[in-house]
Formats: sequence, structure tokens, C-alpha cells
Amino acid sequence: MTAETVVTLQDVDKTYPLGQAKVRALDGVTLAIGRGKFTVLSGPSGSGKTTLLHLVGCIDRPDSGGVRIDGVDVNALDDNSMSDFRARHIGFIFQHFSLIPVLTAYENVEYPLILANAAPARRKEKVLRMLEAVGLAEQHGHRPNQLSGGQRQRVAIARALVKEPTMVLADEPTANLDSVTGKAIVELMRDMQRKTRVSFIFSSHDPMLIAQADDSFVIRDGRIRSAAPKAIN
Repeated sequence: MTAETVVTLQDVDKTYPLGQAKVRALDGVTLAIGRGKFTVLSGPSGSGKTTLLHLVGCIDRPDSGGVRIDGVDVNALDDNSMSDFRARHIGFIFQHFSLIPVLTAYENVEYPLILANAAPARRKEKVLRMLEAVGLAEQHGHRPNQLSGGQRQRVAIARALVKEPTMVLADEPTANLDSVTGKAIVELMRDMQRKTRVSFIFSSHDPMLIAQADDSFVIRDGRIRSAAPKAIN
């Protein structure tokens, strides 16, 4: 792994049981993802892109092969150390938002900082700054059911970025949004990535999101079929 690489996978295999059979989700995947970039993993349903995102996010482990994140061999970590590493280094944005319904927008964004034992004054400063950045300062007291889909995804983006992670992983973040709202969310994530220089890694087949990518990788049948680095100004 170089200073320009945030994630490296080497000959990664992952198989899941399906009844009496086994399904190979990833088949010998070797991949390097650039640091501070907007990277998209695309492919049809069942291609393995979500499995790959779970391995990169330290949610799952490969059956074989190497996974290094920010220079760390995460396969060598025990479960507790992997959980700690995930909490410190990785933010998540989900297709279904995954906000805590009884908490306000402010409290949802604050929650990762509480888990990290951040001081109250520091939490307040960071949460308010992040809500302002995603355009929700005036909705800070609203619960998820009082927000639109686009606003909920903005809360999720703020929550993912508030702890200043090494990278943010997003699984189909525009899938439940209409095209206008989805475009606004893509533009917001791109803007936040440029400002923070956090590495964004997406699983998506949204052409609008793929068009914004610095690098895109196509996965089919558990294998990387093509890589298309691009220069975005």
C-alpha cells in the first residue's frame, strides 16, 4: 500500500452458504482504491459489490486473501479491535438512511461522537458545523419522520462525516430518492468529499453517481471486470 492508496485487496475470495450449496460472492478480487477520491463500485444485482463494500467496511471478513485499509492488515485484527478500527476510521451512508427514529437530526449526528467519548463542547461544535454544511441547521430538532427522504440522507451524510473518518462507504445512497433529490445528494457528497478530502467509496449502479467518479470499477460474477480511472476537475 502506498500513501496514495487507502484500500488494497489482494486475491480476495468470499463464499456464502445457500441451503446445501455455496455461492461465491467474490472470486480472486485484487483491487487498489485511491486515497481522497470519489470511487464507485458498479455492477448488476448479485455481482458482489455489496459484499466487497462489507469487507472494506470491516463488517465481514474474507475467506482468503488480504485486505489492508489505511495501511492496516484488518484480517489480523480480532473482533474487538476490528470494531474499534471501524468506529474510528469508517463512516457509513445507507440506502435506507438507518437513522435512529427517536432521535433528532442533531442527536443522530452526535451519536458517533458520544460513542467515541468526545467532550460535550467538542460534540456540539462539530455537530452544528456539520448540520450547517449539509444545509440542515434549521431542522436540527426534527426527528426522521419529520424530514423528507433527501433531508434524511443529508443527516446520514453529516453523521458519517462528523467523526472525520478516513473513508466513507455508501451502499446505493440514491436508490430510494427521486432523480432531482438524488442529483442534489450526489452533488452534496461530491462537494463534501472535495472539501474534506475523505475517501468516498460507493456501491451503485446510478449513472449520475458513476459519472461523478474519479475511479470506477465494474464487478460481475464476483470479479473485477474493468477499471476506468477518470480525472475530475
